[in-house]
Amino acid sequence: MTETGTTGTGTTGTGSTESDRTPRARLARHYLEINGEHPMTEADDAYVDRHFAPLEPLCARHGRDPDEVRGHMLDGRLPLPGYLRSDGTEMVAPDLLELVDEAGGLAKLPDWFRSHWEDREEGEEEYESYLSGQNVCLHRLHPITMRRKAELVRGITEALGRPADGPSGRLPELPALHAMVDELDALEPPFTAYDRLRFGGPVSRDTCIDAVRRDHPLN
Repeated sequence: MTETGTTGTGTTGTGSTESDRTPRARLARHYLEINGEHPMTEADDAYVDRHFAPLEPLCARHGRDPDEVRGHMLDGRLPLPGYLRSDGTEMVAPDLLELVDEAGGLAKLPDWFRSHWEDREEGEEEYESYLSGQNVCLHRLHPITMRRKAELVRGITEALGRPADGPSGRLPELPALHAMVDELDALEPPFTAYDRLRFGGPVSRDTCIDAVRRDHPLN
């Protein structure tokens, strides 16, 4: 996905090729620094094709220069890609640039984003999570959905920690628990095997949706 340094025609004085220094190559290297090297499979590629958008066609639809957008990603003004396909294509949230427009422009994005949280520290943490590109757990990546997902995960986790009712072993308020699970299910995509590799284990769908339905059925 990234170019390897060579010598000869087209090289720079440092021994790397000009192609190594393009915004696309720099972005790919930075992405791998954040996510580690976990090769994407055909199934992973098919998954991101369904749920994410390739950067360059997205930029073309919005009249944006892809290298300028890559520069904003590298400088921490826009989120890194959520995925790199096996062919190196940068895959991003389909509404990436719409969110900038909703905020009133790139300069206003940070304050607008953080303003969705009353707790300033939490707002800053969520903004950093957004910029990392690793927030791939929502169909619509927006402060409102990010905040609601966090509320649901907290609620489900707290419910799972409550003592079971008597010999039945059933958790109290099971219908309310499943209502939260169903709402979270509607917010989250399925995830793919690549996600479990880069995050080093189960994702929220595994622990807060699938496991709850398996271990704590309503009937």
